[in-house]
Amino acid sequence: MHFQIIENIIYTNMKKRLSVLITLAAACVIFASCEILKSTADQISGLANLANCEYSLKNVSNLTIAGVNVKSLTNGKVSASDVINLSAALLNKKVPMSMDVNIDIKNPTEKNAALTAMDWILDIDGSQFAQGNSTKNYTITKQATTSVPLGVNTDLYSMFSKNGIESLKNFIGSFKNDGTSSKVGLRIKPSLNVGGVAVPMPNYINVEKKTGGSKS
Repeated sequence: MHFQIIENIIYTNMKKRLSVLITLAAACVIFASCEILKSTADQISGLANLANCEYSLKNVSNLTIAGVNVKSLTNGKVSASDVINLSAALLNKKVPMSMDVNIDIKNPTEKNAALTAMDWILDIDGSQFAQGNSTKNYTITKQATTSVPLGVNTDLYSMFSKNGIESLKNFIGSFKNDGTSSKVGLRIKPSLNVGGVAVPMPNYINVEKKTGGSKS
């Protein structure tokens, strides 16, 4: 009889503890679900803010073609030593071009926007030439303009393999002091990670320099 009473007491206490544990577990699940929903909602809001941003070209820095520092040239004129380097690159069938395209992103909204990736397309003489992507994360501050560098790398050999060194020299000479060229265009497609999935803008955006902007 005494053993039965003890067993009943133990059983009752176990039921109470189990009930408490189940309640705590349910609360944790609900809390975690709310946190996930809130995080996803914030990400969706950030995507909307990203879509409302304005994108423009600030300048181009660190521009090199086959090892030639294009911005260091005087009036776009290629020196004799540079011609040797460029000719050697053509002979080796590798004419690498590397540059940082600095993009101004203006956020007119009242909330920060998040940028987690950016696809890009490089156009030369109006035709698509190369494409790539960047996966660096940036916060686009509310009511402000944030400058984001986009690294663009490609190889120009296929474009200049037929016309040779003169066409390559003319191309290099088309670049201005700010690193831009009327022969080169860039299109971007920003995206944001929402719930672990990359969600890009629906269309590519032409990045152009604003008229009357400051030169660098």
